[in-house]
This record gives sequence, structure tokens and C-alpha cells, in this order.
Amino acid sequence: MKHLVKTKKFHRKRDPRRALFKILAHNLIMRGRIKTTTQRAKYLRRIVEKLITKAKKNNLASLRILLSRLPKKSAYKLFYEIAPRYKERRGGYLRVVKLPLKRIKDGAELSFIEFV
Repeated sequence: MKHLVKTKKFHRKRDPRRALFKILAHNLIMRGRIKTTTQRAKYLRRIVEKLITKAKKNNLASLRILLSRLPKKSAYKLFYEIAPRYKERRGGYLRVVKLPLKRIKDGAELSFIEFV
């Protein structure tokens, strides 16, 4: 039974999974929009929205948390450029848009994830 299981494993152990989503979050923050599978996009949305909420507090502790979870360049961009844009917004910073096509290799559903 899968009761109270909040995390998806994506066929990876803990450290490779964290590295995968750290890279995806970095690419999303630097580019503003990325194309990935729908399941990864939904999971990435949870992670990045929590980081934006932390960055909105605008204090040193939240900046240090961002630096521990993201590469330096994307942490600074999130803290100084992206979070002030959403100062008045109470959530829902990201949008997942499903694409009508599937990946040829394995048939996975694709989608865009982007900032609102």
C-alpha cells in the first residue's frame, strides 16, 4: 500500500533524484520555461514554489537556504529578480502546460513548465 507516501522515486535513489531536480530547478529559473515530462514538471512545481515562498521573505536566512539547495547563480536570480515579482501573489507561481505530443522513444507525456 502506498499510503502517506509523498515523494515519487523516478527510478532513482535519493542523491541522484535530488541532483536531477536541482538541475531542473536551475534550468527553469535561468530560462523561465523548460520542456520535460509531465510527472517531472508536476514534482518540480512543488519544489520550486516552496523555494519562491522562502525567497519572498527577503532575509539572510532564506538566502542561505536557497544557496544550499540551488547553484549560486540561480539562487541569486531567484532571490533578487524572481521573488520580488511575486511579492503580492499568495501562491501558484508556476504553470504546467501539457503538450499534445508524446516522446517518441518511450511514449512519455511532455509538458512545458513556466512562470506565471
